[in-house]
Amino acid sequence: MTLISFVVPAFRVQGYLRECLDSILGQPFGDLEVIGVDDASPDGSGEILTEYAARDPRVHVVRLTENVGLGPARNIGLDRAVGEYLWFVDGDDWLVAGCLPHVAERLRATRPDVLIVDHVRAHWNNVGVRSAMADVFPEPPGEAAFRLRDRPETLRLLHTAWNRVVRRQFLVDQGFRFAPGWYEDVSFSYPVLMAAERIGVLDRVCVNYRQRRSGAITRTRGDRHFEVFAQWHRVFRLMDRWGPQVDELRPAVFERMIWHYLNVLGNGARIASELRPAFFAQIHADYTRFRPAGEYPVPPGVEGVKHRLVAAGRWRTFSALRTANRAADASRRSVRRAGRRALPVARRTAEVTGEAVLHEYYRAELRRPIDPALALYAAYWFRGYACNPAAVYAAARRLAPQVRGVWVVRRDRVDTLPSGVEYVVAGSPAYYRALARARWLVNNVNFPDFVRKRPGSIHLQTHHGTPVKVMGLDQQRYPIGAMGMDFAKLLRRVDRWDFGVTSNSFSTQMWERAYPAAYETLEVGYPRNDRLVLATRDEVHKVRAELGIGPDEQVVLYAPTHREHLPGWQPPFDPDRLLDVLGPSGRLLIRSHYFEDRDRRPQRPAAGRLLDVSAHDRVEDLYLAADVLITDYSSAMFDYGVLDRPIVVYAPDWEAYRLARGVYFDLLAEPPGAVARDFPALLDLFRSGAVRSAEAEEARQRFRARFCALDDGHAAERVVRRVFLDEPA
Repeated sequence: MTLISFVVPAFRVQGYLRECLDSILGQPFGDLEVIGVDDASPDGSGEILTEYAARDPRVHVVRLTENVGLGPARNIGLDRAVGEYLWFVDGDDWLVAGCLPHVAERLRATRPDVLIVDHVRAHWNNVGVRSAMADVFPEPPGEAAFRLRDRPETLRLLHTAWNRVVRRQFLVDQGFRFAPGWYEDVSFSYPVLMAAERIGVLDRVCVNYRQRRSGAITRTRGDRHFEVFAQWHRVFRLMDRWGPQVDELRPAVFERMIWHYLNVLGNGARIASELRPAFFAQIHADYTRFRPAGEYPVPPGVEGVKHRLVAAGRWRTFSALRTANRAADASRRSVRRAGRRALPVARRTAEVTGEAVLHEYYRAELRRPIDPALALYAAYWFRGYACNPAAVYAAARRLAPQVRGVWVVRRDRVDTLPSGVEYVVAGSPAYYRALARARWLVNNVNFPDFVRKRPGSIHLQTHHGTPVKVMGLDQQRYPIGAMGMDFAKLLRRVDRWDFGVTSNSFSTQMWERAYPAAYETLEVGYPRNDRLVLATRDEVHKVRAELGIGPDEQVVLYAPTHREHLPGWQPPFDPDRLLDVLGPSGRLLIRSHYFEDRDRRPQRPAAGRLLDVSAHDRVEDLYLAADVLITDYSSAMFDYGVLDRPIVVYAPDWEAYRLARGVYFDLLAEPPGAVARDFPALLDLFRSGAVRSAEAEEARQRFRARFCALDDGHAAERVVRRVFLDEPA
């Protein structure tokens, strides 16, 4: 028999589900199965479950045709599980690496009905908050199993399904099921503890309980939070049915109920102000209805005062107390902020510069009306006309000619703009005026921190690549590759977005986790790739001729990515040796990452067979000209894949890169073509013809199906119609 069956319901968790599944399947323990329940999720969650099941026989997928909710979805997984123990793990949480062998050892040694494991609250800002385990059990409870009546303090541990591993036959014998609705853990977790003959506690953190910035029920306002009352009513109805055998637990269970109600009421992200009096009234009603005879453990201090106010039904006093406490907290935070802001007089004086004057001008322009026809474009920190913004600009000129497009460009890059493109120079008064008054702001990175999101303005974030390396908030776990990043400022920039463009479902999933906010995702393909799809044979010949490439030459483009954590690092790559292998008809183009200072790089003469094309303005030209792409961890592979030409992954530092910088998927296990781990192997790929082998072709087709399916030549049009013309997605 399988020892542990993991039941993982999935609904709108596409940004987190991969991490959850990897944390289970990657444990140094194999006696498990995963029952993934696709609860008719409207996002890519079902697709992810299917993908994992295809490559790991331990994963089994149940696909529901209609959404049933978390509790019923867990029940469906419970019915299909075969393990001796069940572990209900939510799709947005993840296990701690290496925890399963310890869990398995305790299960096999003590055979509990329920084994409770420890957890941490993993916040979006990478802060972990400990659970109540150490407070509930100041002395570790050890390995001995116990009943709840012997250790009633166990009730004070968080009442979730995912922090306990439960014996399956025990659940079947007792007939325990999850109820529908929100707060379904309540009517499952407490009865399970009360009925268990053998409860164990493993004093080891095993679960990362993700505190999502957006999208979680706990951060969703609405009247569905009133469903918590029905869940607790189920608990007390069951206790009434069980009778005297649980009477001694009633005081502790009652205290937990009032504690839970007050926590829900006190969370402004859940209960809107207009609903608070009614919620309090229901707490008072349940206090009166379920209060046990005699005493119950009233908490000390302010919490005890709250209990007494609930008992008396004194909402106005309760509300006034809450308001006073919040005002005191705000005052303390204000004092701390004021202390941090205090600057020496000399420093404050020095900040009154020309830039500060322009910022004041920008703030003044913010008071003027938005220009309803102005769209401001930028790319790569004002390096010029490029990437997705350029493709959107061109499509908007055709489909929305009433919109006036203006580009922001560095002064030293003005001469790179195409003829007829209107522009403002970054840092000029015209730049600040356009920033303040444009209705649309389009960028493939972020506009500066000082830019404010005006009501009525629309910010379009196009991004500039499908991610291999981790991005956004995910970089917090890889501090070597995220040195100097201010994640709080990053999120303030992200909160300005109204739309985010993605080129495939995978990108959508990763951006949801890396950039959690309320923007609308446009999963439409990449506008910059429209040209690759639509390019004619004549256009390819023209591009090659402009680069000095003959029609019979075989062109290899080498485009490595940047290593932020290794400034100045150069891949072990010998152009002359590769050219020797390519033969007399071979040409090699080398392009550095845009983070490199391309304007200072010496240009190799075009007359030779090696050409440095780092300063070439349009990378799409280079893709069209090349017969083969060599890259490492660059997003270039996803764009070049649209052309359906050979791609070679040259990954000499893969292990170091994935550890230091972090990656979203195993590129070597799911490559777009042939793979070389060192330079001799790279030469052998070309020497042997493996670059174009059947195996490389199959890998490329799998890669294209996964990442390039949306690039059909009309992505820019779809973006313009949604963003500029306000047509439905």
